[in-house]
Amino acid sequence: MKKTPPTREPKADKASVRRHNLSLVLRTVHDAGETTRAAVAARVGLTRAAVSSLVEQLLEQGFLVESGKTFSGQAGRPGTVLKPAGTGPAGLGVEVNVDYVSVCVVDLAGADRVRITEPLDHRAHRTAEPAELLARAAGLAAEALRSAAERDLRPAGVRLALPGLVSSGTVHQAPNLGWNRVPADRLFGEALAERWPGTRGTADLPAASDLPAAAGLPVTADLPVTSDNEANAAALAELWFGSLGDVRSFLYLTGEIGVGGAIVVNGELLRGAHGFAGEIGHLPVDADGPLCRCGSRGCLEQYAGQSALLRAAGAVGVEELARAVDAGEPRAVAAVEGAGRMLGLALSGAVNLLDPEAVVLGGLYPRLMARLGPAVDAELAHRVVSGLWTPAAGRLRAASPASPATPASRGAAAYVVRQVLRDPLAYTS
Repeated sequence: MKKTPPTREPKADKASVRRHNLSLVLRTVHDAGETTRAAVAARVGLTRAAVSSLVEQLLEQGFLVESGKTFSGQAGRPGTVLKPAGTGPAGLGVEVNVDYVSVCVVDLAGADRVRITEPLDHRAHRTAEPAELLARAAGLAAEALRSAAERDLRPAGVRLALPGLVSSGTVHQAPNLGWNRVPADRLFGEALAERWPGTRGTADLPAASDLPAAAGLPVTADLPVTSDNEANAAALAELWFGSLGDVRSFLYLTGEIGVGGAIVVNGELLRGAHGFAGEIGHLPVDADGPLCRCGSRGCLEQYAGQSALLRAAGAVGVEELARAVDAGEPRAVAAVEGAGRMLGLALSGAVNLLDPEAVVLGGLYPRLMARLGPAVDAELAHRVVSGLWTPAAGRLRAASPASPATPASRGAAAYVVRQVLRDPLAYTS
């Protein structure tokens, strides 16, 4: 029987190798924050001459800047400090949540440079079409793009952070918004294109380069729109900007109107077969519990979501709840500790199944951690079968204090930046 010869991968040509190495050098400088050519060469295993050539191209194309002089830490002449440019390519993140919209522009160094958050309770607009709500978010995004342009920043794309089941540009279900099979990327992109020409996916508009600057709208490059679940985006913000240290595998819960979740394994999101992994808010903790907006009963969200907490505590808002808990008001304390027990019950199953290094609580939970944390920890210590979960181990953590931007909008913007770092040549004019 004739054997089929093994297939061979085609060899990379010089252009492909250089493209890869440009990304390698840019990512190395980004991760270091500030470094020298010599340090980059030592880190990536290329010659100093090769690194210098790559750095010169990245400087010329506006991805890196030089700043002053410093010693490299090795023998020889001092090296020039390299760092990511504070102008040029950037990322734009837009979080559309149940009771607010937040937008954020992040530069190549990871700094959030533009931040806009607008309270907007979408539950009060349940009769509004999704296109109308997404158009409001697009209006804030256009405002952020104008502010970015004033800072000489050019977002390379828009990443939406949305509640519910999100994949392939569609919100398949978002119970707290009343959305089902909403083509969010397309609707948002069309609305943004009306306000900011050049947004991808709008064929009825002329190319941005054909529009006169005198029209009051800047000439922009093609601006793609993508989306993800808001808890996934917030988890990435925690991974990239938080204080996790060497922790690379963790569960992230965000307490908002709903309860969102994300799973990070070895520094990567675990998305599942359809992209819907992490929906811990709809994990049932009581089969005969209250009816949830998703149509099921006894979901965790009905015990540990913001609405459930405020109702149980008799509080009007999160700050009032937090003040009552800090003051030791019995009803508020009981509400938070009860929510903590339910969170611990749900999380124990996830910890037994996935064995994460840590569990991170975000959203409103860090503000309540003094009472919430011990209740969650006690339940986990009782129910995690490995016996490795103890309060003293410090595996339950509050999310890092947020920058003025929300974690989800910042994580979404940083995702766009990561795409630029992965292939900088794709973002040159």
